[in-house]
Amino acid sequence: MFKNVIAPIQAWLLSQGKCVGCGMPLSKAKSTPYKGNNKMVTCKCNRMYVLDTKANKYRRALLSEI
Repeated sequence: MFKNVIAPIQAWLLSQGKCVGCGMPLSKAKSTPYKGNNKMVTCKCNRMYVLDTKANKYRRALLSEI
């Protein structure tokens, strides 16, 4: 039940380009090149995201990508 409440909020934050943990804009976070046109973005709270530069959308990094 808890996940059903939190998931839409996290999706909204990611669509706004903000970290789901601390709310910092991910455009200000540290980024490194990753697989083709993508970038690996690390927030100050150590959460990792992948930025698809073609679509300009963020998603949480999978454990296999870390």
